[in-house]
Amino acid sequence: MKINRTAHLPWAIFVLAVAAGATLLYCAHFHPQSVPPNLRFFGEKPPGHAIVGGTPLGLVFGTIAFAIFIFAALLGMRKRMPRLFPGHVQTWLRAHIWLTFLTVPLILLHGGFQLGSPMTTLLMTLYATVMVSGIYGLILQHKLPAWMKESLPAEAVYEQIPNIRAQLVAAAKKSRESLAPNGVEAATAPSFPEARNEKAGPAVTAVLAPPGIEITTDPASQKMLVEFMERELLPYLEARRGDRFRLGHRGEAGQTFQMLKVRVAPSFRPRVEEMRNWCEERRRLDLQVKLQHWLHGWLFVHAPLSFLLLLLTAWHAFVTLFRYS
Repeated sequence: MKINRTAHLPWAIFVLAVAAGATLLYCAHFHPQSVPPNLRFFGEKPPGHAIVGGTPLGLVFGTIAFAIFIFAALLGMRKRMPRLFPGHVQTWLRAHIWLTFLTVPLILLHGGFQLGSPMTTLLMTLYATVMVSGIYGLILQHKLPAWMKESLPAEAVYEQIPNIRAQLVAAAKKSRESLAPNGVEAATAPSFPEARNEKAGPAVTAVLAPPGIEITTDPASQKMLVEFMERELLPYLEARRGDRFRLGHRGEAGQTFQMLKVRVAPSFRPRVEEMRNWCEERRRLDLQVKLQHWLHGWLFVHAPLSFLLLLLTAWHAFVTLFRYS
C-alpha cells in the first residue's frame, strides 16, 4: 500500500493522543508520586494488587488491545466479502496499521512492563513476532512496487509468466531444429509468434533470422550452436529455477554469449544475439517472480501467527477473568 502522509496523519495523531492518555492513567493509578497532585485521579496510594493486568484499569487496557486484535483479523474477511463490511478498503488498511501500533503501549501498560508467567512470556514473544513481520510487510509493500517499476519496465502479467516461459522454450526448440546438422536453413526463416500481455506489450519475440539477412550454412557453427542449446540454453529456459544456471546471471551470461559470438561464423551471430534476448527475458521473469514472492510471502508468516495470537489471547483473557473474578 502506498503511504499517503496526509491520509495517515490523523491516525498518527489519534494513536499518540490515546497512548499519552493511557500512560497518564497508568502513572496516576500505579505511580501517583510521578504525576502532579491535581492529576492523581485514583488517590495517593496505588492499588495493592500484585498483577497490573488483573486490576480494573489493567483489564481495560487488555480488553481494548484484544478488541483491536479482533478488528485486525477482520481485514482478511473484509477483502474477501466487501459487501458485509462497510467502508473503503484503504480506510480499513489505515485503521489496521495504526490501531495495531496502538496495541504496543496498551499491552505494555496492561502487563505493567513485566513478562510475568510463562504463558504471558509466550504471548509477548508471539506478539513481537507478529508486529515485526507486519512492519516488515508494510515496508515491502511501500518500497517494493516502486523498485519493481524501475527494475522491470516491461513487467508481465504475473499469471501469464508460465505461458511466456513456455513460449521461450518453444522458440528455442524451433531454432534448434532449424540448426540441426541434417537440416538446411532457409534464407529468411519464418518468425515465431509474439507473446504479448496487456500490461507490458510484447514480452517475447523469437525470430529465427532477421528479415532480409541471408544466412548461409556452416556445419561447424551449426553444430556448435546446437550443442550450446542442448547443453545450456534449453536446460536453463526449461528449469523451474533459473538462478542455478550460469545463464541466469547477467555477468556470466554476457561473457558466454560474447565468446559464442566470436567462435561462430558472422552469419550466425544474429542467432546468438537472439539467444541472449531469450535469456534476458527469462531473467526478467525470474526477477519478477522473486519480487512477487517477497511482496506477498511475509503473509504466510504474519497471517497464521496473528490467528494463533488471537486464539491464545482469548484463552489468556478467559483465564484472567476466571482467576480474578
